[in-house]
Amino acid sequence: MTHDHDLVLRPTAAQTEAALNPPPGRTGGDLVVETLAGLGATTVFGLPGQHALGLFDAVGRSDLRYIGLRVENNAGFAADAYGRITGEAAPLLLSTGPGALTSLPALQEAAAASAPVLAICSQVPTAGLGGGRRGYLHELPDQAASFRGVVKSVHTVRAQSQIPSAIAAAWKSALSAPHGPVWVEIPQDVLNAETSLPVVTGVDAFPEELPPRPELTALAADLLSRAERPAIIAGGGVVRADASRKLKQLAERLKAPVVTTPGGKGAFPWKHPLSLQSWIEDRHTTDFLGDADVLLVVGSGLGELSSNYHTSAPRGRVIQIEADLGKLESNHPALGIHADARLALQALLETVSERTDDTAPERVRELLAKVAARIAAQELTLEQQVLAAVRKALPADSPSFWDMTILAYWAWSAFDAKGPNHMHSAQGAGGLGYGFPAALGAAVADPTRPVLAVSGDGGALYSIAELATARQYDLDVTWLIVDDGGYGVLREYMTDAFGRTTGTELTRPDYVALAESFGVPAVRTSPEALAADLSKALSAPGPSVVVLPAVLRLFAPTHGDAAPESAR
Repeated sequence: MTHDHDLVLRPTAAQTEAALNPPPGRTGGDLVVETLAGLGATTVFGLPGQHALGLFDAVGRSDLRYIGLRVENNAGFAADAYGRITGEAAPLLLSTGPGALTSLPALQEAAAASAPVLAICSQVPTAGLGGGRRGYLHELPDQAASFRGVVKSVHTVRAQSQIPSAIAAAWKSALSAPHGPVWVEIPQDVLNAETSLPVVTGVDAFPEELPPRPELTALAADLLSRAERPAIIAGGGVVRADASRKLKQLAERLKAPVVTTPGGKGAFPWKHPLSLQSWIEDRHTTDFLGDADVLLVVGSGLGELSSNYHTSAPRGRVIQIEADLGKLESNHPALGIHADARLALQALLETVSERTDDTAPERVRELLAKVAARIAAQELTLEQQVLAAVRKALPADSPSFWDMTILAYWAWSAFDAKGPNHMHSAQGAGGLGYGFPAALGAAVADPTRPVLAVSGDGGALYSIAELATARQYDLDVTWLIVDDGGYGVLREYMTDAFGRTTGTELTRPDYVALAESFGVPAVRTSPEALAADLSKALSAPGPSVVVLPAVLRLFAPTHGDAAPESAR
């Protein structure tokens, strides 16, 4: 008797011949490149370094497209965005020590946002592994230890025969729910040495599915079917799982209002009668969700930004669908369902009963009217004008990437993303410098549509060197820099908390002249001219910069005991 698990694919005659007579001059770096190509990778990001030169030499002799950025952290942000846009694991090639460590903030953002990034880094020669201090350049006692608390998995190679399996295992890890960054490190001598191993031709690394347990979805479906006031919070897990259509079907069947978190922007149609939009950082929305007798949370851990800074207090039953086991019931007791959002929503659609509730759209309209009145009372016309101008100029199918800046804080709540996977920001880890290099990665992933990046002047200086990258590869990215002469968000926070600021004011360059020195066209605009200037820049091929000198304000918070009555 032959069992299925006993079946082995037999090599073809051509594969046998190639195995017996591999081409000369190949190295460990070629094994890396061949494995990546076998897995389906077409593009790699990174920066060369001394220990990684064998890998980069192999890339240069391959069909892989190499996109080189000027700072490792920015290369990580570009790979992050490439992974978000394509759903593929984006290879990020790094060198040992300082180069590797410089990528850590980007990998933290990828982890927080569940973006699949395959970081492949060189190591000191094999003799230096294990903590012995031999004095190699860039040497760390345990380089992988610096990444274990950030990435999903760590894979250390010590021999050329381990390369295909290690990279395949990392690829599978990066693309299994929840997506995330992974780390592979290969010693310099392993990368550089010639190899007699056959060319890598067969590499399978299918991601593992994460289906829900049926008894849990059966209970969840019963609770939702019998609910009187169900509501839904949709997080980034819905976007990563490509589950927006299933979310819409479920909400319509349940007549359940839906609010999206900053990471879940676009997961639900903005103008749908059941859409609470993204005003999750609002006391009226917090109270509305708290009043739900059954609150379904899909693809969110209900962290700080998704819970109005932990002031959310659901009074009804909570059902939480989450692929990241560490986030399940970490903030609220719930019926926790550890599953991929798409598979769990499909299971609910197959079992939930349709509800009739004619009041839900009216309750949504009332809630949004209260939010609008709260904002209108704060005299924030300039901020709303600027955000509306951006929305008017940006094509509906174009993605946007936002740095940690005041306009992005507005966008989290008030910007219509026009669709899933269209709006991205660094709200996962909250580091500066994300917007522009991430937009470059998105432009590489899909060159058929213009991409928008939004930064403040403080965040812009983190990634200003990448203007050279944009020009070198002629990437279709328009960069909007809101220049307020400092770290605007921190300026407001410090003023509110301490009555003064320290370290928030910045001397900055002439961004128009600086961009032009890179050969990138730039224009200085005004709030009144922003829509026209931004539209013109987005419609012109290649990179461009639009500088808006403006001091914007945040809307008043509604969390904390000190929240003013007018903010509520």
